Amino acid sequence: MGWKAFLEGGAASIIAGCSTHPLDLIKVRMQLQGEGGGGGIPHTSFKPSAPRVSPISMGMRVVQHEGVAALFSGVSATLLRQATYSTTRMGLYEIMKSNWEEGNRLALHKKVLAGLIAGGIGAAVGNPADMAMVRMQADGRLPMESRRHYKSVADAILRTAREEGLGTLWRGSSPTVVRAMLVTASQLATYDHVKEDILHHHWLHDGLLLHVIASSAAGITASVSSNPVDVVKTRLMNMQIGVDGKPPYTSPLDCAMKTVRNEGMLALYKGLIPTIFRQGPFTIVLFVTLERMRKLLRDTS
Repeated sequence: MGWKAFLEGGAASIIAGCSTHPLDLIKVRMQLQGEGGGGGIPHTSFKPSAPRVSPISMGMRVVQHEGVAALFSGVSATLLRQATYSTTRMGLYEIMKSNWEEGNRLALHKKVLAGLIAGGIGAAVGNPADMAMVRMQADGRLPMESRRHYKSVADAILRTAREEGLGTLWRGSSPTVVRAMLVTASQLATYDHVKEDILHHHWLHDGLLLHVIASSAAGITASVSSNPVDVVKTRLMNMQIGVDGKPPYTSPLDCAMKTVRNEGMLALYKGLIPTIFRQGPFTIVLFVTLERMRKLLRDTS
């Protein structure tokens, strides 16, 4: 059971992550809109006064100014992130769930607890890849002289460690861990609970339609619960040291307070729509693939 949980979860996460990568890139770019006023990055492509653009407009802007290939900037980091972070969290969640089950069902609060623990550990393991992914996705919005021009996820991680110190690979790790705990707890627990309730009441048979409905509910729940932390995490990972030698943010709390003060409370929900549009398809692909892999491994074992 142990190794299968990691294999199933990791493979499903890699497929889901790579297939929805352009949506994730658009989400990151939208979360960085308006950053720069009163404590943000001093050099950005978007001025604080610039009007907000929609996910479609953002995608078109990326293609127009950077080319279609730019929508897949950082995809190698996405692959590594899913292979580390998601493989760890999915495997640990399933192991804890199977060990804690009493009968055929596990209480919702225990599912949430399992998700919190698995998500936190997974985030700590995957933070370097997560940091590299954010930087590679955001690079195209910076002025040419400020761009990092990473060649790959390995280049991003090695250069960051060499130029900024090994600890930089875990910059933003506290909001990353919190976000991962919220996402994993809400996403996996919601999926399992909705699926089990529908089967318990005999509303649907265990099949594709059930998996899509349960995963859609899980994707929306995870998006809403994690978006504020995701905005802070994205900004911390992407920040550059100013000309005065000081970072624009000194901590996750400082980043959140400056974001709210300069851009308003709703700034913490920047990118929510693309987050839902990304998290929804990602979660659907994730769980549909996961269910197929579980069936395949059961049939071949």
